Amino acid sequence: MKQGAGIDPTCLPTHVACVMDGNGRWAQARGLPRTEGHTAGEEALIDTVEGAADIGLQWLTVYAFSTENWRRPPAEVRFLMGFNESLLVRRSHELHERNVRIRFAGRPDARIPRRVRTRIDEAVELTAANTGLTFTVAFNYGGRAEIADAAAALMRSGVAAEEVDEAALAKHLYDAEMPDVDLLIRTSGEFRVSNFLLWQMAYSELVFTDTLWPDFRRDDLFDAICEFQARDRRFGGLNG
Repeated sequence: MKQGAGIDPTCLPTHVACVMDGNGRWAQARGLPRTEGHTAGEEALIDTVEGAADIGLQWLTVYAFSTENWRRPPAEVRFLMGFNESLLVRRSHELHERNVRIRFAGRPDARIPRRVRTRIDEAVELTAANTGLTFTVAFNYGGRAEIADAAAALMRSGVAAEEVDEAALAKHLYDAEMPDVDLLIRTSGEFRVSNFLLWQMAYSELVFTDTLWPDFRRDDLFDAICEFQARDRRFGGLNG
């Protein structure tokens, strides 16, 4: 497939979000530990990010670690923390050279090792001035937690009840600059949004694929964007 073949560059989605699901099943199908699936997913992630940058996508957000993932076996949680730290060390400069701006969205948590928080801060600072794709990693993220945290921040700001509206609440989300999600892609054949970007996905188009995340590549992203472009988005209104 040619780079982005079939995609209309004049009507790209502004913001694509991905639930990267299926790492564990990919590994188990090969008789490997679940952690090997997360490792294999790195190539999928980088190829997808680079493909998004190549076609001029503005925002790409991936679900890396949810607030519910703390319930996984401690060894897997430790692996994920170390893996994400290592990924940032290996890849942040590479993405910086591609003019990618790296951002993170999620709830601060003392359980996140200090060294991981340091790597996050370093990646954000390194790429802050970049003007290409904004690549956001949802880390220790939950959609309900984000809305609850935004409501609490709004109350602390002293806004009167009669002044509370959607715009006021949106200013207190984890990243107030983040646009609404136009397209959500979920891999591995599951048909759920799993508490991901609930506020931002109010009018998202949803694309579900049976492909397990470690097998996902930029061509799969391009196929999902083509499907998005073929849909009729009415935002609650009528056409014609």
